[in-house]
Amino acid sequence: MEIVLSGIRPTGNLHLGNYFGAVKNFVKMQYENNCFFFIADYHSLTTHPNPQNLQQNVRQILIEYLASGINPEAATLYVQSDLPETTELYLFLNMNAYLGELERCTTFKDKVRQQPDNVNAGLLTYPTLQAADILIHKADKVPVGKDQQTHLELTRVFASRFNRLYNVNYFKEPQAYNFNEDLVKIPGLDGSTKMGKSEGNAIYLNDLPDVIRKKIMRAKTDTGPTEQNQPKPQEIANLFTLMKHVSSADTLTHFEQTYNNCSIRYGDMKKQLAEDIIVFCTPIRERINELSKNEDYLEKIMRIGAEKARESGQKTLSEVRKIIGFKK
Repeated sequence: MEIVLSGIRPTGNLHLGNYFGAVKNFVKMQYENNCFFFIADYHSLTTHPNPQNLQQNVRQILIEYLASGINPEAATLYVQSDLPETTELYLFLNMNAYLGELERCTTFKDKVRQQPDNVNAGLLTYPTLQAADILIHKADKVPVGKDQQTHLELTRVFASRFNRLYNVNYFKEPQAYNFNEDLVKIPGLDGSTKMGKSEGNAIYLNDLPDVIRKKIMRAKTDTGPTEQNQPKPQEIANLFTLMKHVSSADTLTHFEQTYNNCSIRYGDMKKQLAEDIIVFCTPIRERINELSKNEDYLEKIMRIGAEKARESGQKTLSEVRKIIGFKK
């Protein structure tokens, strides 16, 4: 049974991109692998959340993971900061991470462009902390989106470098956990290729029906096809991608046919898509509301998850310290 690890930053509610890109598959894999799922509150510090927001967001992501089907009895579900061994491994890995390779990371260059007034050391060494998250449990596989593959490649570099520097065969070089040979990427409602919190183009799992309808009806479209079977522009392809994940096969086929014969009415397609998303999200939203009222259960889940994560993490760090030369 392989060790699989994945995390999510507590910077807001889970959206359909999170669900179909990762969480849906987590629900299945937790019964097939030794899974560690964590809430990456250390990572969120790069955006300087205030203490109240940080605590609220951690709690909300925990609730939404559970509501989406993560079973804390089958997998280890924990908060990143409840495993302080991660930060010590992060320090060790940083000692052998080089400026050039960190600066070349695509996500770092993107953040420099997006937030030039907040280019902090945490952003630069983000891949090193991600590597520590993965290597602390000696994970075999990591479910990653296409935008995170560079970070996983750096994790393999750091693992290999550690082994070479200390003449050991200790860390595995983790691989991407591919689902049906594809890393799923859910598009945004604004015509972009990625649904995300910061992009403001997402539908959240706890959105109310009227909110979902308004968001879908505002989704970007064009004036419609003018030739039979013509290629779809990005914003139209996005709607079809969403429909593929939430609607029936017959519904998808119907709108594909009307697009290809130039008779499609985007208003009708959006109305159908909105209702299908509502049907999909309603059970999850109801479970979120139920869990939100059970504080004792949430505290218990976090406590048990921390204990299980530390059992794994403490063993790894103790061995790493001895390899490096620290005897205690």
